[in-house]
Amino acid sequence: QVQLVESGGGLVQPGGSLRLSCAVSGSFFSINRMAWYRQAPGKERELVARITTSGRTDYVESVKGRFTISGDNAKNTVYLQMNSLKPEDTAVYYCNAVVYTTNTDYWGQGTQVTVSS
Repeated sequence: QVQLVESGGGLVQPGGSLRLSCAVSGSFFSINRMAWYRQAPGKERELVARITTSGRTDYVESVKGRFTISGDNAKNTVYLQMNSLKPEDTAVYYCNAVVYTTNTDYWGQGTQVTVSS
């Protein structure tokens, strides 16, 4: 079992920055990939960024150059640094963990990010 708890969301002006954190507990060693998704009102949930245990990262085109996903194994935490935020980044952001051996997805409860002046 894996438990995920997000934090760091909030209200920020356009052009500002936020750092989201995802604290991982449980069978951390079993995780193969971590990711951040987001879901805006009336839209489907979309993959924002992901990182594998080898450190490989991928980003959706709309956030490339602005967002950075990283992990701290000592703290069992995954981060999403978001810079140059735009109103279209407004969404609930979810942390996700995938365990390949059991083909299981784990999700956090989500954290709201609102970009508005």
